[in-house]
Amino acid sequence: MMNRLAARLLLCSLLLCSVSACVTLPPNAPRSPQDPFERWNRGVYGFNSVVDRGIVKPVARSYVRILPQPIRTGIGNFFANLNMTTVMINDALQGKLRAAATDLGRFLLNTTVGIGGLLDPATQTGMAHNNGDFGQTLGKWGLHAGPFIELPLLGPSDLRDAPSLVADIYTNPGEYLIKNTYTKYGLFVVAYVDKRASLLSLEPTLATAYDPYVFIRDAYLQRRAYLVSGGSLKKQEEPLIDPDAPDQPVKP
Repeated sequence: MMNRLAARLLLCSLLLCSVSACVTLPPNAPRSPQDPFERWNRGVYGFNSVVDRGIVKPVARSYVRILPQPIRTGIGNFFANLNMTTVMINDALQGKLRAAATDLGRFLLNTTVGIGGLLDPATQTGMAHNNGDFGQTLGKWGLHAGPFIELPLLGPSDLRDAPSLVADIYTNPGEYLIKNTYTKYGLFVVAYVDKRASLLSLEPTLATAYDPYVFIRDAYLQRRAYLVSGGSLKKQEEPLIDPDAPDQPVKP
C-alpha cells in the first residue's frame, strides 16, 4: 500500500513539474517581490483549478443541494469545535491568556452541552470565537511570512504557514482520539468539502477578477498580515514584504 501511495505522490509531483514548466505569465502582469516562485505557483494553481472544476466544486454543490442548512451548520460547528484546542494553544503561546480561557470555555461547553460540537451554545452565551494557528504564533514571535507558496490541493500559503500546518495537526484532538486511518481520511474529506462549500458564494467575485491567481494571492497575504497584526488594519505590524530583504529584480 505504501509503495502505491509513494508512486501516486511521485506521479503527482511529475505532473505538477510538467504543468509549471509550461506556464507562461500573462503579458504586463504585475510582479510581486513576495512571490519569487510565481511561475511554479501558477502551475500548481492551474492544477488545483482543474481538480476543483472537475471534482471538488461539483461535490461541494451536491453537498449544498442534498444536505439541509441546519445539517451543514452542525457539520461546520463540529469541525470548528475540534479546531478550538489549536486556537486555545496558540492564543496561550501568543500571551493572550484571556482569549485562551475563552477558547477553553467554548470547547468544554460546545463539546458537552453542544453534543460533541454539533451545536454552538457558546456563541449564544456571548463567548467570542477567536482565530489562531501556529503560523500566526510564529508571526507574533517575529518570524516573517516569507515567499508566497501555492500548495497542491490545499491552496494558498507561505513559507511560514505551510510547515506550521504540521503543528496544527498535532494540536487537534482528533489526531489522538481517532485511531482508524480511514475514519481520519473520511473526516478530512468531509471537512474539505464543507470548507469548499462555504466558499461557493465567492465565485461571482472571483469570476470578475482580471487575474484570479493574483486576486487570491494578494487576498491571502493581506488577510494573514491582518490576523498576525491582531486584527488591526490601522496598525498593521507585519509588512507584506520583508523590510530586511535586499532588493532584487523579479525575473519574468
